[in-house]
Amino acid sequence: MTTPLESIHNVALPLEGTRSDYDALLEQIGDRPIVLLGEASHGTQEFYRMRADISRRLIEEKGFEAVVVEADWPDALRLNRYARHDSDDTLIEAFADFQRFPQWMWRNHEVRDFLAWLHQHNAGRDRDQQVGFHGLDVYSLHRSAEAVIDYLEGTDPAQAKLAREGYACLDHTDDPFRYGRNAAFGINQSCEDAAVRLLADLLEKSTQYLREDGRSAADEQFFAEQNARVVINAEAYYRAMFGSRVDTWNLRDDHMTDTLAELRQHLRNHGDQGKLIVWAHNSHLGDASSTEMGWARHQHNVGQLARERFGADNVFLVGFTTHTGYVSAAQDWDGPVEHRWVRPSLEGSYERLFHESGLDRFYLPLTGERIAPLREIRLERAIGVIYRPETERQSHYFQASLPSQFDAVFHLDETTAVEPFEKGELWRPEVIPDTYPFGV
Repeated sequence: MTTPLESIHNVALPLEGTRSDYDALLEQIGDRPIVLLGEASHGTQEFYRMRADISRRLIEEKGFEAVVVEADWPDALRLNRYARHDSDDTLIEAFADFQRFPQWMWRNHEVRDFLAWLHQHNAGRDRDQQVGFHGLDVYSLHRSAEAVIDYLEGTDPAQAKLAREGYACLDHTDDPFRYGRNAAFGINQSCEDAAVRLLADLLEKSTQYLREDGRSAADEQFFAEQNARVVINAEAYYRAMFGSRVDTWNLRDDHMTDTLAELRQHLRNHGDQGKLIVWAHNSHLGDASSTEMGWARHQHNVGQLARERFGADNVFLVGFTTHTGYVSAAQDWDGPVEHRWVRPSLEGSYERLFHESGLDRFYLPLTGERIAPLREIRLERAIGVIYRPETERQSHYFQASLPSQFDAVFHLDETTAVEPFEKGELWRPEVIPDTYPFGV
């Protein structure tokens, strides 16, 4: 019987640091129109760089039309305008709306370099041939409400006045968490009904607003509609955090998947194919039904919903893993970014198994019978924007069956921290204790 290590050696393709490292991936993707590229942390340089390299090839060779990332819609929209030559921003100015923690997730050198490339790629192309850059997330309650009003100010001032009045219930506080608490406990009025009504009005009046012919006007209308959807779902999300039995993880990933569906349909309505590249954490993009998120917590995610909604034959899920190295992460929510040492992976994890293969860096297709020994449930690591090695097992590991969770995975045995624009005094390599792993 083939062992898991033998299975890895039989199937894995070593990475040489060249363009051809992604040939097998592109061949596996084939004609699938939706490719989801994960990451095992929000602060690893190689994950950002490799996703950018893969995305370039998907755009150039397979005609993908948009990159959709785990960021807020209005923040990413400013980058989209820069990439499509729709603003006077410089490259760095286009990142200015990323002010919410964790800024380094998008305000970093790898994303900057990709946006510079995308800006150049789109230069001189008709709008229908340009590639967009969009956000998936649900957090921008107030920013999205402001964006809807701004759009209506230039399109329908009377409706802008109604929108300002309808969203007035958000004005009690600029803190969405405080809004959610106050609305959940009846301290102030919920904006739910007004938010739904305003989106319905936007959709109903879209024909009137689009008297101007052309793709640019249609895009601006869609961007406003999507901001209105964010307000609805963000309002529900923050309200559900207090006194609700609704799982906010599911609300968030429902919204992300809906965003993909709406964007894909918008592209197809205007003659495109609706080919999307998604950048988000492994925990959002690996099929949750094959992890303890689904088994024990009854949570679903974008990867699972995308397979169900668009069809597994139209979706390709790619994971990224690492054994050790460094990561940009905070110790606590809203804390400063630090240059943290990633402890070697735990025994019984996929990352430790990959390390023990001795292959260092490789691409591993996860289809076919040759990878059957890898279907055994193991631990898998997830580092978000916070890293707490003192509670490594509880904070950063979950059980999964990797071949069912992803279609393929890239493993890099040792990785480096992504470089933020603003490093701060704590962004310096953490000293590895001489006593590790004994702690004495």
